[in-house]
Amino acid sequence: MQKPIIKPARGAEKVNLHPRNLHRSAYDFKKLIEALPDLVVYVRPNPYGTLSIDFSDPKAVKCLNQALLKAYYQIDYWDIPEAYLCPPIPGRTDYVHYIADLLAASNAGKIPIGPKISGLDIGSGANLIYPLLANSLYRWSMCGTEIDVHAIQNMEKIIACNQGLEKVIAVRTQTHSTQIFQGILNPNDLFDFTICNPPFHASAEEAFEQSTRKLRNLKTKNQVLNFGGLSHELWCEGGEKLFVKRMILESKNFASSCFWFTTLISKGSNIDELGSFLKTAGVQDLKMIQMSQGQKVSRFIAWTFLNKPQQKEWRKQRWE
Repeated sequence: MQKPIIKPARGAEKVNLHPRNLHRSAYDFKKLIEALPDLVVYVRPNPYGTLSIDFSDPKAVKCLNQALLKAYYQIDYWDIPEAYLCPPIPGRTDYVHYIADLLAASNAGKIPIGPKISGLDIGSGANLIYPLLANSLYRWSMCGTEIDVHAIQNMEKIIACNQGLEKVIAVRTQTHSTQIFQGILNPNDLFDFTICNPPFHASAEEAFEQSTRKLRNLKTKNQVLNFGGLSHELWCEGGEKLFVKRMILESKNFASSCFWFTTLISKGSNIDELGSFLKTAGVQDLKMIQMSQGQKVSRFIAWTFLNKPQQKEWRKQRWE
């Protein structure tokens, strides 16, 4: 039987992704398979005759991530335990690029680059994805925080298995489930930004309903959530609104320790209330940055307690 002709993946450019995002075009599976030959078992022609994977298959999605990280971000080893959250790389990359733009807007349009720039990732998860991307793209030093012991062990393994990461990525353990910065930030710490993807559901039932809806949209009979996620990764009491309010209140206690505090906001309906809450907290500046990945719209909020003279001094000491 004659083998089918496999057309290269083309597809329209994903113009909604950040202009510096490396994944605006369709996945280059030839390049990805060259970087990680294990991916070949998951790649097959889709109904349009171009190469793809079964995005309802958790193993295929994880292998795709491993290939992307190796091919584009020089991460030779990356793995996560079964059932832990497997993050979509293009969307996570977008957040990092927009953080860079946020810093540039406070620095006469120039992105501060290099290990002197330091970021704090709240709730890194076992995947450690934001510190890995931030360091690869902009050479920033990163610190990931977690409360889950098994996630921390996996984060430390990723760092240990990639040469040089131990010098630029650190891990800190949060021992109190209701605290965010308290118990993490030390008196002498200075971070140029924080980054966070908070648990956005208010209950396990809500998380399950969303996961089921996602599987229906993928039109799959596979009832395993392809991107995974344990309970503490997907939901917390009060949902993202209460989580972010706690973050805002705690950030006041560390007003001079960080230039920009930021967090993703999954639900657009929470923006107005959280914006009002930030104003009552006495922030000096507040921004809402909108992002898009295909049909999905996301956004993050950023705030600082530093006034203009303090911002100027921060730039002079750390960014120039």
